[in-house]
Order: sequence, then C-alpha cells, then structure tokens
Amino acid sequence: MTLEQKLAQMSQYGTSYLMATAKDDVTGPARALGLNGEQVAAVGSTLGSAQAADVIAMQQNHLANDPNKIPLLFMRDVIHGYRTIYPIPLGMGATWDEGLVYDCCRMAAKEAAVSGIQVNFSPMVDLVRDCRWGRNMESTGEDPWYNSRMAAAMVKGYQGDDDLQGKYDIAACVKHFAAYGAAESGRDYNTTDMSEHTLREYYLPAYRAAVDAGVEMVMTSFNALNGIPCAGNSRLAADILRNEWGFDGVVISDWNSFHEMVNHGYAANDRDAAEKAIQAVTDIEMMSTCYLRYMRALIEEGKVSEEQIDQAVLRILRLKEKLGMFENPLRATSVEEEAKYCLCEEHRALARRAAEQAAVLLKNDGVLPLSENIGSIAVIGPFAACGMNGWWSCQGKTDESVSVAAGLRAALPQATITVAAGCTDGLHDPLDPAMLEAALDMARASESVVLCLGEQEGWSGEGNSRADVGLPAAQKELLRRVAAVNPRTVVLLFNGRPLALGDVIDAAPAFFTMWQPGTEGGSAAANLLLGRVNFSGHLTMSFPYHVGQAPIYYNSMRTGRPKPGDDSTMGYVSRYVDCPNAPLFPFGYGLSYTDFTYGRPTLSATQIKRGESLTLSLTVKNTGKMAGSTVVQLYIHDPVASLVRPVREMRDYARVTLGAGEEKEVQFKIDEAMLAFYTAEGRYEAEPGCFRVWAAPDAASGEALSFTLL
Repeated sequence: MTLEQKLAQMSQYGTSYLMATAKDDVTGPARALGLNGEQVAAVGSTLGSAQAADVIAMQQNHLANDPNKIPLLFMRDVIHGYRTIYPIPLGMGATWDEGLVYDCCRMAAKEAAVSGIQVNFSPMVDLVRDCRWGRNMESTGEDPWYNSRMAAAMVKGYQGDDDLQGKYDIAACVKHFAAYGAAESGRDYNTTDMSEHTLREYYLPAYRAAVDAGVEMVMTSFNALNGIPCAGNSRLAADILRNEWGFDGVVISDWNSFHEMVNHGYAANDRDAAEKAIQAVTDIEMMSTCYLRYMRALIEEGKVSEEQIDQAVLRILRLKEKLGMFENPLRATSVEEEAKYCLCEEHRALARRAAEQAAVLLKNDGVLPLSENIGSIAVIGPFAACGMNGWWSCQGKTDESVSVAAGLRAALPQATITVAAGCTDGLHDPLDPAMLEAALDMARASESVVLCLGEQEGWSGEGNSRADVGLPAAQKELLRRVAAVNPRTVVLLFNGRPLALGDVIDAAPAFFTMWQPGTEGGSAAANLLLGRVNFSGHLTMSFPYHVGQAPIYYNSMRTGRPKPGDDSTMGYVSRYVDCPNAPLFPFGYGLSYTDFTYGRPTLSATQIKRGESLTLSLTVKNTGKMAGSTVVQLYIHDPVASLVRPVREMRDYARVTLGAGEEKEVQFKIDEAMLAFYTAEGRYEAEPGCFRVWAAPDAASGEALSFTLL
C-alpha cells in the first residue's frame, strides 16, 4: 500500500461523502473537504448508512475502485435499537437486568448487521452525575461499579460469545474516552478537570470493564481532560489504554475532534493536530482531513515514523479480518433478512418487555393500578398521542411506535379513551387557554386521567443540555389544573434525564417515569397502568429536588460539617437554606404494586483476614397481594481511610422475584476486593479497619452492620 492509501484507511467519512462512481468523479461533499478521487477510492470506513440495498451498492462500488480491494467498514450509532427501539440506556440501567440488556443488544446487532452495519458506536459508559448534561440518556447511571457491569453486558451483546464469529455479531466501540460525563456546568463538550484519584476511582472503571470484556474499538471524547483534548491525549490512550490495560484494538476519534483541538487551543493548526493525534495512537480520524493532508510532511520531517502509520493500519485491517470481511465484504447484509427481522413481532415483544422493566414507579397514593373495568380514561398532555423513541433512535420511526393513547385503546377496547394535548410541547411556550379548557373538560368527564408530560426527544441527547431540568411552566400549570378537577390523575413522565420534581410532586397522587421507552412504549404503559405487569424498575441516577443541587449523586464524600438530618435548620453545616440536601428520589429507588419486607441482615463473621470473605444474609418477603420483583442492593462504607471515602458505595445487587406471600433468603459474599480503592499512595488495595455494610432497596435506606478487616 502507498502511504496515501494507508492514510485513507485511517480516515472515515459519511456515506454521502463517498458516493463517487469512479476515481475521477468526486461528489460535492467530498470535494468540499478537499478529497480527491484516489483518496475517496481508498477510504477505510464510513458512517451513517441506513439500508441494506445502499450498503450493497456502496461496497460493490468501493471494491470496484479501490486498487487494494480492501472492503469498507460500515459504522453507526446504534444506541438503543436499530429499527426496533427499546428504552434509552438510562432506562435500560433502571431494569437492573444484565440478561435483558444483553438480549436487547443482540437484537440491535442483528437488525444492524442485516442492514449492513459492522461496527457500532456503543456502549457509552461515561459516568454521569449532573442531570443537566444531555447525554445522561446514553449512560446507565451514576455508579461506576454498576456501569461496569452494564458495559460488559452490552459489549457481549453486540459482539456475541464467539469472538465476532456469529453471523449477526457486530464490533462494539466503547465511548467516550475519557471522563466526558463530567463536563463543567453540565454543558456538552465542555471541559473536565479532576484529580488522578477521581479519574481512576470513578471515571475509568467502566471503560476498563468494556476492554476486559473484549471490546474491539475505543472512541476518544470531545472534551479536554485536565487541559488536554482527549483526541490528542497520549497519557490516556498510549499510557493507560494501550500500555497499562493492554488494549490492542482500534482507537477512533469522535466527529471532527482532530480539528477541534485547534478550537481548544491545544493545537496550532490541523498539521499540529495530526501530529498530536498520532502520538496519542488514534488510528482513525473521523470527519476531518488532518492525517490525509499533513502526515506525509510530518514523516518526512522525522516527527512521525511510518512504522506508527503501519501499526495503526494493521489494527484496522485486523478488525476487518476478524469480521471476515476479506472473504465476505457484505457480511450479513441482506435485503431479504432486513425485511424479515427489522421490526418483527419477536423484536417488538422484547422491546415491550424492556420498556415494562425500565419504568420506575415514583409515587402511588392508591390510584394505581387502574381497574380493568374502567369505563373512561382521559389521556392528556403533549406526549399523549405520539410515540417516544428518544434521541439516537437510529432507523426507528415515530409512526411505527405505539403511543399511550393507542396502547390503552388496544388494551381496553370496551373503554372510552379520549385524548387532549392540554398544552404545546415547547420548552417556553405559554399555556393556551383553549387547549387547557378542552383538557379540563375531558378530565372532568373521565373516571381517571393519564397525564403524559416530560421532555421532547430533542431536549436530551448530544448537544442538548438544560439549565433547568424541571417541567416547563405550561406543563406544571396543566398538571395542577388537571389534578384539581380529577383526583385520580396519574402522571406519566417521558424524560431523557432525571427531572427536578420538587415543586410538583405533591400535585398528583401518582407519578412514574418511562424515560423514552421506544417502539412499544404505549403498549408497555397500558400493561403497567392496568397492573397486568408490575413495576420493577429502580433508578440509577438520583432525581434532584431542585436543579440547584446538581450535580447530585449518592456516593458523595463525607464532609467535616455534615448536616445532621434533612429536617435540621442549624447553621454552619453543609446545607442549603432553601432546599433539602437529599435528592427527591435516591439512587436505587423504585416502588411496586406489592410490598417487600427486608428482614434484619446477619453476617457470617465480624472479622476477616486478607484473602478471606464473609457472607451477608437476609430474608426478603413479598407481603403484598401481587407477584413482583425488587432489587436488593449491597452498599459498603469505609469510615476511616487514608483518603476520605464516599458515604456509601454499591458493591453488588440481586434482582429477586417473589409471588404473593413468598420469601427468599438473599446472600452476598463480601471479600477483600470489594473493600479496595486507590489509596493516598496511589495503590489499589484494601486498608485494614472497620467497615459498614447495608443490604437495602435503595441508597438512602437500610440497617448498617459492621465488620473488621484485620
């Protein structure tokens, strides 16, 4: 291969940039980037393709023009489904079901594979603590240990259990490396700054878990970390990712982030950016031309060796080889199988089950579940009659998604289901008096109201941060007015992040969130509302009382002046004078239609030596009248250490399903590894001393026991 052909392998452009029919026929977008026909012919990968027929035509055209006959890799963001959409990752986190997450990723991989995708820009495993950040919806929450478990499940789901040898396996790309979720002010693309301890203890574990699970690709993040943009951060990629963790797969930049190093002020120009990126062992440049335009000169000047280029290209070619693309450049791409599998009934059923398990019941003062014999329901709100797929819904189509109104009509053919918007869905739109009155008339005339409020799909996701994460003013007023005329009002929230509900939570007797639930959201909503399916979701991000608490997370550090309790008004402690310290709903929180009693936990020992373990046991009983599931969560606290430790840290969980009246003993093994952290000396180890442990339904409850590591 010539140097130019190697550099083309290291370059990625959107499908519209590569639709040339011959070497000398370069289309407008590619021409605008300064690409010539030879470069277009040799490009190694593309992103954004949609359908099998297009991929087949592009691959055939590419192979006809590429002198080396190296097939294109087709990549895409398949975040929570390809054509059949399941809940956003934050919602999938709320399922606390790694098997379900695995199954949904297998489904997404199958639909993507038959549609021509070989590499998926997922999972996003960024730790998230600030509800203002729009990309919370792509994460599974605020706990590094839990995110690590989910990261591994998603990687295995996409890539399969046989090293990409399955027909429908696709390569996973973990992102965004690193600490993207810690953006200052919760504003997307903003800088992050943190200590080495915080980085290693909280932000790196989930990426490491994905690497250990065999992820094939890593994407750098947009942000600068401690002053260095991640696309050119050799400390992150060369030292930690490659040398320390042993990752030998492909590293790819995010969209145009090479050039954005100039905007950051870290690179003088695109040439300087190219040098910094290759020194940070970034193999593929996405949507900019720094490598193609400047690498030859950098090699001639001795600033970069051609061996560095060869190593990058070798990693890219090895991935193509592992995917079997040299033998079968189209891999699983099939127009027939695309029609057979995408949005098939089996996939819809799985998406519906995921939406049911992801939903979290936040409040229920006796109005749920609704009776199967109910005669009339008013479905009110700006999201009553539309499907809610969520940001990054790939090929999912709104008109193929089930709305709440449609779901209830299908579930209750004998009932009268009426629909009114009540207000518009704009963030700052005023309340329309005529729309409000129509909704109030409907609410008065109905036995119950399902009030569909929350966020538009575009209010969260990439580039969509919010300074105020409460409901818009018009929705708040609609909620208060509707609940005043119909006391059997249930608020159904659609949201891509935790919402600040402190000023409205008392306005209605029931609230639950379905996040952005996907294709079968309305069907799942009907099953939950009627009690045909019990709520089992638990939060993996804290819901603040007020946005001013953000960032807020359960595993916060102790302080020298802790507030004695949320009812305390004493001064000179760490507190707000106008708001509680605690979140409205803590990490791990979730209600059910049944009641669970947690027995007093016991420990098999009160002292252990290094290398030993003990067992925590407790009995969980379903004391209600309906079968249900709860999530028993294990938390540990190190009261005295060489560094201040969080007030609690989750170290295990058990999802327990019980019939009415049934009980079960739950056991957790606690070993030395669960007690380890990065100490003041930078070593990852457990320090001897006393530890506290809880087994509880959320991060704010439970009875603490103590044991000692000798």
